[in-house]
Amino acid sequence: MYSLLRYVPSIFWKRKPIQLTFFVTRKCNARCPFCFYLKSADQPANGAAELSLAEIERLAPSLGRLLWLAFSGGEIYLRKDLVEISKVFYERNSPAIMLYPTNGLLPELIREKTEQILEHCRRSVIAVKLSIDGVYSDHDALRETPGGFDKAMRSYGLLEELLAEYPNFELGINTVFCSRNQDKMDEIIDFVSDLKGVRTHTISLVRGNLEQDDYKDIDVGKYQRAIERLEKNLKAKTANIYRFKGARLKAAQDILQRRLIGQTLVTHQRKHPCYAGRLNLVMTESGEVYPCEILSTSFGNIRDHDYDMPRLVHSNGALSALEPIVDKRCHCTHECNFITNILFNPRMYPGLLREYLQL
Repeated sequence: MYSLLRYVPSIFWKRKPIQLTFFVTRKCNARCPFCFYLKSADQPANGAAELSLAEIERLAPSLGRLLWLAFSGGEIYLRKDLVEISKVFYERNSPAIMLYPTNGLLPELIREKTEQILEHCRRSVIAVKLSIDGVYSDHDALRETPGGFDKAMRSYGLLEELLAEYPNFELGINTVFCSRNQDKMDEIIDFVSDLKGVRTHTISLVRGNLEQDDYKDIDVGKYQRAIERLEKNLKAKTANIYRFKGARLKAAQDILQRRLIGQTLVTHQRKHPCYAGRLNLVMTESGEVYPCEILSTSFGNIRDHDYDMPRLVHSNGALSALEPIVDKRCHCTHECNFITNILFNPRMYPGLLREYLQL
């Protein structure tokens, strides 16, 4: 696996992005009403084409070495050249971790493409996260996708078979915490705990400017009880968490992250510096680049900057887009940002060390 020591300089110099979230497509075969990307009240008006494989090949060298590459969408496995895109980033950017979230509705295709990616990208951790937002019919109703739960479980079974052959493969479950399933968290957590092939279960808070904003009417106490259960489960099976080097540190970060998100929910204030736009970048399928998934002001489009990411992120437009972060006007609960905000902030290390020693 690629050494994580490569990223130590970024603790001291936040000069270039090491984490990219790439929304590879808007296409989706589910109808989740709480999806912040497809059901947002402020969707882009233009219907610009997806970045082609050739365009991605031009862009990738400008990014340098990445710690974490997260694909997103839409349903990413609907992108026909997902394997080829993965190969480009693997060969040009050597990401330590590559994340593939999926609704699991295409079991055989997901298994086939994941194995092809695992076969080629052997030095990167390949993490597939299946979405489970309820158990059995609850999942289907919440996502407005009949048969979705059974297909997701079929995908789980097919992917589980790959764990023994590929030591760089991580299989996990992600649950979106919203007003419609917050009373079912114990049932969901118990179900996921019984899945033998799953090492990690993450809970992501519903976010974004949704058309149906009542999905965000959550009970903070219920969220805190859910993350306490996840913490208890994690500490109970420390020897059986992430399979990659640094697994214990990542588990400690997970625990600290959830607590900080809970504090942000209660106080409506940001308690630490945010490195979105410096260490983290978000890019849409059409090449629009943002500092994070929450802010709606773009740095600009990579197509207008000759596919040169450093040139784009140091443009005047980028400086303007960063103002809400620099001025501390925003205080989101986005989990991806919290990862770098914790791991690359020395002031977080005492708390991180405490959690590490308790595992």
